[in-house]
Amino acid sequence: MKRFISNLKNIWKVEELRNRILLTLGLIAIYRLASFIIIPGVNYTKLSEAASQGSDNVIEDLLSLFSGGGFTNASIMALGIMPYISASIIMQLLGMAVPAVQKMQNEGESGRKRMNNYTRILTIIICALQAPSYIALYVRSKGAMPVDEDTFWWIQTITVMIASSMFAVWIGERITDRGIGNGISLLITVGILARLPESFMAEIGTNQGNLIKIFLEIVAFFLVVLVTVLIVQGVRRVPLNTAKRVVGARAVEENGARNYLPIKVNAAGVMPIIFAQAIVTIPMMIVGNTGGGKLQQILGDPYGWSYNILLAVLIIVFTYFYTAIMINPKKIADDLKRSGAFIPGVKPGDETAEYIDSLVSRITLPGSVFLALIAILPAVAKIAGVNSQFAMFFGGTSVLIMVGVVLDTLQQIESYLLNRQMDGLMEGSRIKGRRSANELSGF
Repeated sequence: MKRFISNLKNIWKVEELRNRILLTLGLIAIYRLASFIIIPGVNYTKLSEAASQGSDNVIEDLLSLFSGGGFTNASIMALGIMPYISASIIMQLLGMAVPAVQKMQNEGESGRKRMNNYTRILTIIICALQAPSYIALYVRSKGAMPVDEDTFWWIQTITVMIASSMFAVWIGERITDRGIGNGISLLITVGILARLPESFMAEIGTNQGNLIKIFLEIVAFFLVVLVTVLIVQGVRRVPLNTAKRVVGARAVEENGARNYLPIKVNAAGVMPIIFAQAIVTIPMMIVGNTGGGKLQQILGDPYGWSYNILLAVLIIVFTYFYTAIMINPKKIADDLKRSGAFIPGVKPGDETAEYIDSLVSRITLPGSVFLALIAILPAVAKIAGVNSQFAMFFGGTSVLIMVGVVLDTLQQIESYLLNRQMDGLMEGSRIKGRRSANELSGF
C-alpha cells in the first residue's frame, strides 16, 4: 500500500503528466454529463418504463453498454462514438481494397490528416443515417415520441444528434493529443464502466440474501478479467539474429534494442467479435420484424445454444480472415531482410515469409478459440442464473476493450515515469500495452 501511495505521488510530481491526467478526467466528465441530456421532446417516462422491463435484444444491450446508457435513455449522445468507429473500420477496409486509399495511408503525416478528414466526413454521413433510424425504430417503438412531432422537430433532433456525436469525436481526439491514453477507446471504456455499478446492483437486487452466489459471481468475473489480461498480453517471441557489420578491420555485431519478433496470440483484437455479431444480429433484427421461420428459431434467442454456436464459428473464421489481411508475412520478411535481421535456421526472403505465415496460422488458432469463448460467456452466465445486464460484463467486447484500454493507459503513464527516472507503477515489472509493433487491431 505504501508503495502504491508513493507511485501516486510520483505521478503528481511530473507536471506534464499531471496536467494530461487532469485534462483527460475533465473531458471525460464533460462527455458523461452530456450523456444525461435527453433529446428535447422525448417522453423519458416511457423510456424508463421500457428499460425497467428489461430486454433480450443484443443490439440494444451492446449499444447501451458502449454509450454508457445514452442509447436507452434517448440522450443527445445516444449514437455516442460508435459512428466514428464504424467509419474508421470502413476506411481501414477500403485501405486494403482500394489502391487510392492505400496510397493515401502510405503518404505519411499528410496522408494521415487526409484520412482523418475523410473519416470525419464519413462519420457525419453515418450519423445522418443512424439518427432518424434510431428515432423511428427505437424511440417510436417505446412510445416515447413527442405529442407535437413535426418536420422541424425531426430536423432539430437529427442535427443535435449529429453535432453531439462529432463533439464526442472532438473530445476523443483532444484526449489523444493532449491527454493520456487513446481518447476514442477511453470514451468507450468509460461508457462500459459507467454501466457496471448499475448492473451489479441489479444483480444484487435479484439475489437478495444469497451472498454465496454473489461472491462466486464476483470471483468468476475477476477470473475472466485475469484470463483476458493474460491472453491480450500473450506474445510468441521469435528470436532474431542481426548480421554483423564491418567497422575498420573488425566485424561488429549489431545489438539493437529488440532481438525478437513479437507475434501476439490475439493479433486481431476485438474486431472478429464485432464483425460476427454484426453478421448475426442484423438478420435477427430483420427476422424479428417479419416474424417466423427456421431462422427465427436459430437467431431469435441470443442466449440459446444455436445462436452462440453460430456466433463462435463466425468469430473463429473472422479471426483468421482479419489476421490474414492485417498481418503481411511478406512485408515483415522484406523489412527483416532490409534491416539485416534474420530468424535463426531460416533463410531470408520467401522462406522467412512462409515460416512467419505458418507460425501466425498456428498461433491464431488458440487466439480465435479464446475470442469465441469470451464472446459466448455472457450467454453461459445468463444460463447460470446471472442477470442479463450483469452477464454482459462476463465476456464479449466489453471485457476485451476494458482490459486493452486500461493496459494501454497504464503503459503510457509508466513511460512518463520511467522517462523522468522515477519508479514505475509496478515494482519489479513493466506494464505492457497492446500498442506493440505487432499489434494491428482497430481498438
